[in-house]
This record gives sequence, C-alpha cells and structure tokens, in this order.
Amino acid sequence: MILASILCGLATGRGPEVAAAAVEGTSAAVQLALSIAGMLCLWTGVMEVMRQSGLADKLSKLLAPVLRRLFPQAARDRDTMDSISANVSANLLGLGSAATPLGLEAARRLARSSPGVASDNLCMLVVCNTASIQLIPTTVASVRAAEGCQTPFDILPAVWLASALSVGVGIIACKIFAKTWRD
Repeated sequence: MILASILCGLATGRGPEVAAAAVEGTSAAVQLALSIAGMLCLWTGVMEVMRQSGLADKLSKLLAPVLRRLFPQAARDRDTMDSISANVSANLLGLGSAATPLGLEAARRLARSSPGVASDNLCMLVVCNTASIQLIPTTVASVRAAEGCQTPFDILPAVWLASALSVGVGIIACKIFAKTWRD
C-alpha cells in the first residue's frame, strides 16, 4: 500500500505532498505510541500493585466459582487456575498486552493435559481471552485521549454491552460445540 501510494503520488505530480504526509504520519504515530505506552505502563503498574497487595488473589477468589464452571478439567490445578484468573483480570482492565503473556502461560498449562489436541478448556480459554469482558477499555481510551477526546471513557456502556454479548455468545458456542463434537 505504501508503494502504491508513492507511485500514485509520483504519477499525479504530488510526490512532495506524499513525502510531507509520510513525515507527518510518522510523527503522529510516534506520539500516539508514546501516549498508549504511558497508559499501559500506568495500568500494568496498577496490576502489579494489585498483585503485591493481595488484591489480585482476592479477585482470583472472587472469580473462582465462575472460572471453575468454565474450566472444569483445570479446576483442580491451582497454578493453572491462577494463570487463567490473572489473564481474565488483565482483560477486565483492558490490558490486552499484559493479558497476552498470562494467557499464553494458562494455555501452556492447559495444553499439558492433552498434548497435540486443543481440549475443551483450551478452546474456552481462547474464546474468553479473545472476546474478553472489559470493565476499563484502557487501550481504546488512551487512543481516544491521545487524539484529543475530552471524555475518553464515555464509551463504557457500549464496551460493556458489546464485550458481555461477545463473551456470552462465545461461551455458549464453545459449550455447544464441545457437546456436539464429543457425542
């Protein structure tokens, strides 16, 4: 696409304008990346404070009844459930970049029980991680703030509804497929 843009700009005699737009776009991208990095550092720090203060463990215990129902084969493995809980907690805060390594650790732990095959629990983790419920859409809010939005969190009701619906549909589909393919 970049090459096509440059060629079109040169063909139409707008080479200098294309070059100026490229420099301006690069500058805007760096500013946006820095503002997102700041917001992610803040919320990753909040997650670390939660972990060190024991609040993450309390959240894990609060999520345990729901997670045990969603991941019944993993419910007996405390380390796996802790990894899943940490992943869900990071996703609740909208920290996809922090949730990714936690989700990968949980997936590695779940994959041990059925090497070479995606178990029902592993599929459920992928669904829950991909369609995660976000209480605080940190990344989207930071992008909105970086672009000058005065109220970057005014999207909360729409995010809550969309994420709850996507997770609900994903969980139902995962449960249906698990039953259908097992029989």
